[in-house]
Amino acid sequence: MNTFKVSVQETSNKSIVKFEVNQFITKHQSFEFNNIDEAKNSPLAQQLFYLPFVKKVYISGNFIAVERYDIVEWNDVQDEVSEQIEAYLNDGGIVVEEAATPKKVAVTVYAESTPNPSVMKFVANKKIVAALFEFTSIDEAKLSPLATELFHFPFVKSVFLDENYVSITKYDITEWQDITIQLREFIKDYIENGKEVVLPEAIETLQKSTKQVDSHFDSLDDVSKEIVNILEEYVKPAVASDGGNIQFISYDPASKNVSVMLQGACSGCPSSTYTLKSGIENMLKEMLPGKIETVEAING
Repeated sequence: MNTFKVSVQETSNKSIVKFEVNQFITKHQSFEFNNIDEAKNSPLAQQLFYLPFVKKVYISGNFIAVERYDIVEWNDVQDEVSEQIEAYLNDGGIVVEEAATPKKVAVTVYAESTPNPSVMKFVANKKIVAALFEFTSIDEAKLSPLATELFHFPFVKSVFLDENYVSITKYDITEWQDITIQLREFIKDYIENGKEVVLPEAIETLQKSTKQVDSHFDSLDDVSKEIVNILEEYVKPAVASDGGNIQFISYDPASKNVSVMLQGACSGCPSSTYTLKSGIENMLKEMLPGKIETVEAING
């Protein structure tokens, strides 16, 4: 059984709090309910409206956003609401009935080139996955219906999924100018039709859950933890914007060598070696003096 975990996320509007779930709870559809009558097709939203301070409920993808009346402060009630939602989901509660009419949200997907000439990034205007995934073959992709479908295109070599985009690595048999529009339209239609991007069990099976990630981090030595924190804060945002990822693998205190994995657009990128040596290696040496000698990378 897949365990749902709910975390509290503040928003720019102090009346609204997002309750983020570690799995998708709708098929990439959004629903907005202003009162309990409107929520007749959402047992979860109806349950929330029984709380006297709930003004509006918005359900989308992997979160529930709740707007409150001013009779309470979120700090006083948000943990209880989070626990209530988590318990409801883990008891098999229905989020939205099939008959419910989703709030229409136009799906747009645009193609963006990356520093790697073999990789194109296809960016959606909505969140499509709750964790990062990379698949280098159709066999590996069995937990991702979208990646499986993409591998049916003969020119697709690998598929990398992150929050709101898909990075595709192509074989050299074709040029991007010949296939970009076809891939963009395919991904757009796939998301619009509410098809599953990854299966619900993918996060747990591939060790991507928050609990699993935190457990792995806690098992690391102090220097490794420092390296992970530096990569998360200073490196990952930059490589994500290029359609890729860098993942810490190991640290050898004897040789002071750091091993990382390059994924997505970073994997096999002609400029990645330069970036690794002139950027990441120098940064780690400067921020962890005397602890780092070399950084080596393997391609995902």
